[in-house]
Amino acid sequence: MRHYTICFMLTFFLSGCLSLPSLENRTESRYLDVPASKRLTAALKSTAKSNQDWAEDTSGIYILDDAHDAFVARATLIDSADHTLDLQYYIWHNDVSGKILFNMLHRAAVRGVRVRLLLDDNNTNGLDNVLAALNSHPNIEIRLFNPFLNRKWRALGYLTDFPRLNRRMHNKTLTADNHATILGGRNIGDEYFNISADTAFADLDILATGRVVSEVSEDFDRYWASDSAYPLERIVRRTNIDKGWKALEIGDDDKNRILAGYRHDLEQSKLFEAIKNNQLEWRYVKTKLVSDDPSKGLNRDRNKPQISEKIDEALGSPEQEIYLVSPYFVPTKEGTEAIADLVRQGVKVTVLTNSLQATDVAAVHSGYARYRKPLIKAGVELYELKANHAVPKSKDRGLTGSSSTSLHAKNFIVDKQRVFIGSFNLDPRSARLNTEMGVVIENPDLAKTMQGKLQQTTPAYAYKVTLNPNNKLQWQDPEDGTVSSKEPEAGFWKRITVKILSVLPIEGLL
Repeated sequence: MRHYTICFMLTFFLSGCLSLPSLENRTESRYLDVPASKRLTAALKSTAKSNQDWAEDTSGIYILDDAHDAFVARATLIDSADHTLDLQYYIWHNDVSGKILFNMLHRAAVRGVRVRLLLDDNNTNGLDNVLAALNSHPNIEIRLFNPFLNRKWRALGYLTDFPRLNRRMHNKTLTADNHATILGGRNIGDEYFNISADTAFADLDILATGRVVSEVSEDFDRYWASDSAYPLERIVRRTNIDKGWKALEIGDDDKNRILAGYRHDLEQSKLFEAIKNNQLEWRYVKTKLVSDDPSKGLNRDRNKPQISEKIDEALGSPEQEIYLVSPYFVPTKEGTEAIADLVRQGVKVTVLTNSLQATDVAAVHSGYARYRKPLIKAGVELYELKANHAVPKSKDRGLTGSSSTSLHAKNFIVDKQRVFIGSFNLDPRSARLNTEMGVVIENPDLAKTMQGKLQQTTPAYAYKVTLNPNNKLQWQDPEDGTVSSKEPEAGFWKRITVKILSVLPIEGLL
């Protein structure tokens, strides 16, 4: 026992002595303003009808509310690019979907495409060899945002460098040839693309062309050149590239069966059919990109506008109604009072978030739970997504799931006029700690369509949370109408865990 204690103390001490490498002489690179490849242009060719609405100061957008469409969009951009691919993600799993897209990036590099991949380092555990293998190609450069120096004992980093490592890059973008981009809430992993995962995330992002693309490219360059973005080779020193390439292979028969079935699902997707038949229906709309300054990752942005302020300014104050969709919803005391003020002014406020059983972060639920009663008393219409709902897969766009579904989309709709889609959650972490981004779209037709879908699907797949005559919370089941006085579907220990977490002073970290 004494031996292990000494080893731990030595490891802890050495971790505290580690320092970040110099950023001098990083390779300088910027987005390239080049003509889009013929293949990319052909793949994204729109219908004649949608072309009629084109204007130089607008963006063409296609809503990716279906997991299969979301994968098809990413695969199409990577496979069709001829010049550049810029990717920025918070999570990239090396599962079936992650391996496919990693390998597609490598094939793009082999055919001469410059690939820049910026990953937040919080979720790269176990990927050092894989990333080193990809990074070994001369056309691929990988950087890590706010990296962990101790690659084996990462938790020690939080003990010795918590203020920096607690700030993460939550942005998610993929841009091809500075001609088309994907941005929104999805990371890369099987649960985001509905590939035989135990839990499927109901998520949302957009495929876009036009004005917003160059804005995303410029924003990517800011992060790529920031003081938080370290070249992989300066952080990851001990690697086995052969093991990395081996880990990128899609192995056993079970995975191949999954892949074969998934290919069939992709070929049935609406976006796949539209691309194949050159019938992609773009909506040409006015957009405004909103993004945190990357200096937020080092707490150097105190005198700069926060993304919450930028979103508020771009969306404007609601006059009639606001529909808030946020998987992690911790409104805080001040936020709850602000929402109550809106209701008092005659604004209808609807909130959709995760139920306890549906959430993948119980700690966040502990921060949210205390605000349910004040919100409901103020007049907010509150819904919580049901984790285990039975839904025909082919008919449930955006809320389909495997055995369990968890909400991951982040979007807000104001007065059926303006929409925000992005990575920003309504919680303190998004507002004050993590870097976030998204796009505000001004288009009444889109806003009405999106809100109409939400108004149709939410009561069908989410519990309505209200107060009973005794001022206690109650949940109405969307399928059979039964009412529960306890957190539905959640077991005893999960409920107890949330109660314990709720008394800890951790709201600012959620």
